[in-house]
Amino acid sequence: MNSEPESTTSEPAAPVHKRRQRYSGKNPRRFEDKYKELNAERYPDEVAKVLAAGKTPAGQHVPIMVAEVLACLQPQPGQRVIDCTLGYGGHSRALWQAIQPGGHLLSLDADPVEIVRTEARLRAAGMTEQSFTARRTNFAGLARALADQGWQDGADILFADLGLSSMQIDNPARGFTFKKDGPLDMRMNPQRGQSAAQFLAGIAKDQLADLLLENADELHAAQIAQRIWQQQRQTPLRTTRALAQCVKEALPTRMKAEDIDASIRRVFQAVRIAVNEEFGALDTLLRALPISLKPGGRVAFLTFHSGEDRRVKKAFQEGERAGIYSQVSDDVLRPSMEEQRANPRSSPAKLRWAVRASKIAP
Repeated sequence: MNSEPESTTSEPAAPVHKRRQRYSGKNPRRFEDKYKELNAERYPDEVAKVLAAGKTPAGQHVPIMVAEVLACLQPQPGQRVIDCTLGYGGHSRALWQAIQPGGHLLSLDADPVEIVRTEARLRAAGMTEQSFTARRTNFAGLARALADQGWQDGADILFADLGLSSMQIDNPARGFTFKKDGPLDMRMNPQRGQSAAQFLAGIAKDQLADLLLENADELHAAQIAQRIWQQQRQTPLRTTRALAQCVKEALPTRMKAEDIDASIRRVFQAVRIAVNEEFGALDTLLRALPISLKPGGRVAFLTFHSGEDRRVKKAFQEGERAGIYSQVSDDVLRPSMEEQRANPRSSPAKLRWAVRASKIAP
């Protein structure tokens, strides 16, 4: 008797349900777990709440003094504009909008991680290749970028925001913050140069003290340099928290907590400037300005500490005396109290501007 053959196929397995990632509390401990803030397009209401509280959403950056920058630079449709520090793209987008139709924006950034994200976001917002170019280089590479762009006669406008972007500060993996522990890196381009850990391991005590004074005006530079030097001889510093603790141990015990934090921030600032050779790059940019701007072209700088501001102020004043600039800002511009309340990270910002002379004496 014939029987029905047994089936050799099984019923398809039911799909495994994967739960959506969860995080506890309003402020998760790990940066990577700030799920909603890092997905701004999907959770705009959550981002709006963070902004309303006067904070910067994780992974984002709130551009500073945008209206004041545009007022100083006076961008017009059809112009060529250079943004030397693309960052999150807030200033770039405002400048690009002001020069349309017919204008072209060239934006530079040394950070290989953030430039890819920012360019993709700006492309999605309508900034096409015909009107916007993003180039990975720091602003010391301005002359080469201009040549590659075919702008041998310069640009109408140049802008540079010298502050560190919030998405770099907030991400502990980049090593810029001591609020959360991470590798002691601090490189704008993690693929090049020495990390902060390597830099501190190789610098002499007296050189470090001088650097803390020059780059951050730190009053306790000598004591901090001595303590870091001692610690390096015992256990080399490898993490941001370790460096912060080392600085704290060097400070007088009577200091207030907020003053201790301020000193730690200044040390991180000084080391970051040295690791990325920021002052050297800024000096190169300031020297290149006259040949990078068309006659009558306008330039503006946003600075965030005295070392940067001194260099920009001196270059503008010397340029005016030499006839390179026909006009420079008399006073530094600061963010309004409303902006400082809405975005506390804007508080130290200083804005200076200049206009290139129509003719430069030989």
